[in-house]
This record gives sequence, C-alpha cells and structure tokens, in this order.
Amino acid sequence: MASSALATAGALSASNASAQAATAVLQEVTGQAHWTVKKVGADSVKLFMWNKKLTHPPKAFRGTIVFVHGSSMASTPVFDLQMKGRDDASLMDWFARQGYDTWCFDCEGYGRSDKTRNVNANIACGADDLAAVSEYIMKTNDGQKLLTYGSSSGALRAALFAQRHPERVARMVLDAMVWTGQGSPTLAERKKRLPAYLASNRRPIDRDMVRSIFTRDHPGTSDMSVVETFADAVLALDSSVPTGTYIDMSANLPVCDPEKINVPTLILRGQYDGIASFQDLAAFFEKLAHPDKQFVVMQGIAHTSTRSKNYATVYHILSNYFAQPSPVYTGT
Repeated sequence: MASSALATAGALSASNASAQAATAVLQEVTGQAHWTVKKVGADSVKLFMWNKKLTHPPKAFRGTIVFVHGSSMASTPVFDLQMKGRDDASLMDWFARQGYDTWCFDCEGYGRSDKTRNVNANIACGADDLAAVSEYIMKTNDGQKLLTYGSSSGALRAALFAQRHPERVARMVLDAMVWTGQGSPTLAERKKRLPAYLASNRRPIDRDMVRSIFTRDHPGTSDMSVVETFADAVLALDSSVPTGTYIDMSANLPVCDPEKINVPTLILRGQYDGIASFQDLAAFFEKLAHPDKQFVVMQGIAHTSTRSKNYATVYHILSNYFAQPSPVYTGT
C-alpha cells in the first residue's frame, strides 16, 4: 500500500506540474508598442503607448486599465518595471495576468513621446495627452469605458481628464493626489525653486533625484535595491523632464474641480506622503460629485506606493476596486 500511495502521489505531483506548466503558458504576457497623434493647432504630437495583456486572453474580458505617470519619469519604469526574481514588479503584468487589458503612455516631453514643442508639458497638456490616448484605446476595445489610475501629477492629469471626459471613465484611482497643496511640506520646499522652474521648460534628473523620491518623506518605506533598478529604467529614457507639472503644483493649484468630477473615484494616500495632506484630500473627497467614492489611507507607505515595501497592499486595493460590481440600485 505504501508503494501504491507513493506512486499515486508521484502521479499527482506530475499532474500538478503539468497543470502549472499549462497555467504558466496561459499566463504569458505580451507587450506591444502603439503610437497615436495629439493635434494641437497646426502641430502633430506623437505619443508613445505600451500595451500588455495575456498572450492567450481569457474569454471573460475584465476591462481596460490605463496607467498615468507622474512628473519625474516616463511610464514604463513606473508601471512595467522588469526585475529578476520579482514577477510582480510590473503592475501591468500583474493585472494582465488577472485578465485585464493594460496600457500606459508617455506624456508629451517624456520617454519615447515627442519632445520637440517649446512647451513645459503642464497638467492640462497631460490631460490632453490622455484624451488622445483614450480615443485610440477605445477604438481597440469596442468603445468600452476605461479604468484609470494616476499617481502624483498623474493623478491630477487623470482627474482633469475625467472632469472633461466623464463618458470615457468607468472607474478612476487617484494615488498620491494633491488638491490645493495646503499642508504639504514637499510642495513648500518645491516652491522655493519655482523661479528656476519658470526659467526653463525642462529640468535635469539624475540618480540622486530619483532616490530622493523614496527617501524625502519617510526613509525605509521602499526597498532601495528596487529603487536602484527603477532608477536604471528611468534614466535609460530621460536625463531631463518637463517643468510644467512642478510649476502647476507649486503655483497653480487647484487645477481640477471635484464638484465637476462625476465618475466613481478611489483616492489613495500613503500614510507618510509629503505631497498630499490628509486634510486637503478629505476636503477634495467631500466635494466629489459622484456618490460612488472611496478614500483609503495606506499604512507604511509614502509618496510612491507601487514601489514601496507594502506594494502588495496597493495591488490588493486596486484589484478589489477595479473588480467592484456595478450597483443594481442607484436611487434614481
């Protein structure tokens, strides 16, 4: 009987291994570059988009997610970081394996997108980029509304886009968002450098600057080995970035109106985030027009949540939110 049990266990083990191998093939993720054009008067601005989904997509389509990057780097290091031994380092891969069609894009002036116009690529410019990108993507998904996620100034871009185009947004996540800037120590420091930002359309970035994003609020919230890999990916694409979002966040807040944002919205704030004060976001949250709204504070996280040690918390929250069923009864 012992031999029989061992034989059975061996057969089950082999069967499980075969099943896991099949699942691994099923869950292989494919990436593809796309390009679209944003028209600005007589100018045609070429925008880079990156799409990742399962090589063999499931029959049940879970939705299309568009990720919007922040001020100091292009999109792929943030949302599709490839790191040996960390299959979940890429937020796009992680969601693609759940059956989502995932996209990110480089705003004008960043990464692989055009950098030829004499502009500083402010928040409104980024919202225009997202409008052009969303139009392209919705032609590929039969016009289905989009799930959007923006972080830091990417959240401001996403919020302004939703304010202008609510008909294109199914659900929106605003991470590390700021509204008026009240109570923000990071923005108080940034304002001291405002004359330099106003003097040029671009500002230099280097490894120390990238590292500072993860250490300025509360050192220890991020694994610095991950940060170094992230910095490698950021600096491979850009040595300078536009100043427009820094200028807006230092001198022109607010740049969006919560009373005009009429889409389901989740606000995420890291416990130690130096950009977004709790009071500022609570006031924004209270004024949001749509009744389907949530506000979550994430423990042990500073400004850059998806690159934090507690990234699994962020993934969990996003996964549940994007999969939330639509209400049966809305009171109307």
